[in-house]
Parts: sequence; structure tokens; C-alpha cells
Amino acid sequence: MVQVTSPPDQSATAARPETGAPLAARADAAGLGRLRAAGFLAPSMALIALFLVVPALWTIWLGVTNYRLTGIAAAAPQVVGLDNFTTALGDERFRGSLLLTLEFVLGSAVIGQAGLGFAIAWVLRDRHGALRRIVEAFVLLAWILPSSVVAFLWIALLDRDGGTLNALLGIPGTAWLLDHPMLSIIAFNTWRGAAFSMMLYGAALQNVPPSHLETARLAGASGWQQLRDVVFPRIRGHVLTNLLLISLWTFNDFTPFLITAGGPEQRSETLPVYVYKIALSGGELGFGAAISFIMLLINLVIALVYLRTLGQRQESRP
Repeated sequence: MVQVTSPPDQSATAARPETGAPLAARADAAGLGRLRAAGFLAPSMALIALFLVVPALWTIWLGVTNYRLTGIAAAAPQVVGLDNFTTALGDERFRGSLLLTLEFVLGSAVIGQAGLGFAIAWVLRDRHGALRRIVEAFVLLAWILPSSVVAFLWIALLDRDGGTLNALLGIPGTAWLLDHPMLSIIAFNTWRGAAFSMMLYGAALQNVPPSHLETARLAGASGWQQLRDVVFPRIRGHVLTNLLLISLWTFNDFTPFLITAGGPEQRSETLPVYVYKIALSGGELGFGAAISFIMLLINLVIALVYLRTLGQRQESRP
């Protein structure tokens, strides 16, 4: 009896990578070669070096010198080592600005923007038509307007004498920017930046099956239980990504200077405003650069905490 064997599948043989092929050849799936691949990457790497790497290195160099905008130190700066960094860490004004910055991030980003953005996205998730478009348009308008225009509007809103807020609340004469400066800039930044969180959460909520919420509702789960047990587990990655981005943006935000200029009596002087006053208004570029580098390290710590949390979530998933 003759056994008939079918010929090997040529397509499967062609699709199967050759085990004996060099690693570089197997990795070069596009067939570009190292030289042409490097040519494609060169423009982007040059831009990264020009706008990120070089300024970062220059900032580090300035931080170890006594460089100033004017005077002898501007023409011939001297290396002072870590003196600027130790002076900054021991400066009570720096520590106060750091605490105000953390308060600003917690109030306007973690609680304000993330909370308001999610609330708007949750309310609008099942809405369609003109109402949804109008609400989204107004929220986005606050985000895309120039900072100077938004600052002018909020100064007019919070003005002591002719402010719109005092007129609405019936409490004329209340000086919000003087009596409650941090609350004012937290509310301002929350209103201005909630659009990003709204859009991100709006896209994330589309991944939550309505049948899961309906099942939880029929099982007697309350609204909070539905959010805790059904919605948040499915969008946790989006929540962490949103918190990472808006925390970093808020930590380095200079816009509150347009509202309060860090006053009164430095009660709203966040770190970006403090650096501006030290480096540009005061002319101490070396000292200001040292504080900027410390801010960079704090940003890295914040980013690592969020990324580690996100990584632990992904490892725990089945």
C-alpha cells in the first residue's frame, strides 16, 4: 500500500521565520537597514536634543554657577557647586512655595479637574443631541481660550467692587483674590482644565458595557456601588493616566501668576511663580535654575509613583 503524503504548505513555510537567520535581519521587518532607519529617526532625535536635552543640560550647568542677568556674574559666572541647591532646600520661602504647589495640584488637578471632568463625562455618557454638544462646547472653550483672556475674565468675576460673583451671591465687597487667593486659583484652574479630563473619561466610559451596569442595577447596587465595582475597575488605567498628565501640567503651571502674581504676601506663590520672581525679576539665573532642577526631580518622582501604580495594576490582571 502506497502512502500518499501532501506537499508542505509553501505559505506556512514562507510565513515561518528562519531559525538560522541573524537576529538583526529578523528584527528589521521593514527592510530599511540601519542606515536608512537612522535617517528616519534623525530629525525627531535632533528636535528632542535641541528642545529637551540641551536646555536640561544648560539648566543643570546654570544651577551650579552664580550666573546673573546683569553685573560681573553675567559676564564671568563662577562655579559654586551645590550651594544653590542647599540654599534652596534650606530656604523657608522655597518650602512654603512647594507646599502651596502641592496644595494647588491636589485641589485643582487631583480633586478639581479629575472630579469635575468625570462628573461631566458621566452625566453626558447617555446624552445625545444639542444639549451634549452645547455643554461640551462650553467646557472646551474654557480650555482653548488664551490664558491671558481667561485670567482677565476671572479677575472681572472675582473683583471686589464690580465682580460678577459678588453680585450673584449678594455679598458686595468680598475680596476673593486677597482673602482667598489659593481657593481662587484652584477654582480658576479647575474650570479651565476640566475639558481634558472630560474628554479622556468620556472615551473611557464607552468601554464600559451598559449590560454590566444594568445587571448591577437589577442586583440592587446603588449608584456609588456601580461606580466602585463596575465602572472604576474598567477605567482605572485611564484614571491613572489622566492623573499623571494633569498633575505634571498643574505642578508646572505659570498661569496663576496672571491672577494673583503670587500674592498677597506670597500666599499663592507656587514654585513656577517663585522661579520667575527669583530668576527673571531678581536676575538670579543660577539660583532659579537650581530650583528648576529640583522641580524636575519632583516631577520625576510624581511620574514614577503613577507609573509604578499603573505597572502593578497591569501585573495583577489575569
